[in-house]
Amino acid sequence: MINKLDEAFRFHQNALSLRAERQQVLASNITNADTPNYKARDFNFRAALGEAMGAAGTGQAPLATPHSGHLKASAAGRTPSGQVLEYRLPRQDSIDGNTVELDAERAQFADNAIRYEASLSAVNGRIKSLMAVIQGQ
Repeated sequence: MINKLDEAFRFHQNALSLRAERQQVLASNITNADTPNYKARDFNFRAALGEAMGAAGTGQAPLATPHSGHLKASAAGRTPSGQVLEYRLPRQDSIDGNTVELDAERAQFADNAIRYEASLSAVNGRIKSLMAVIQGQ
């Protein structure tokens, strides 16, 4: 029984953890928007979630990858959970060498926050359903 409950919440646990890490990366990009030579970073959320869920070992189809122009292949470090940070490719070069595009970063930040809230709502709904079953309502 416990294993089934664990499986039911594993996806959301992994998704929330990765969304929180991505939010920190995006916030760092926004914070450094005026720092000369700062290179904006991000990681492939879909690939990270697929890896966390073990999609390769379970026979599931791999998740789609983002457009190749969005992230540069060379690694710029890792997140605390080990996700490879890649440099975001700017649409337009800046004079000071900074690659942060504030509007794009804010849009990514807002999108990530909305998806985080949606995952929380899904977990909350599942817990309420389980509580209703346990209480016999």
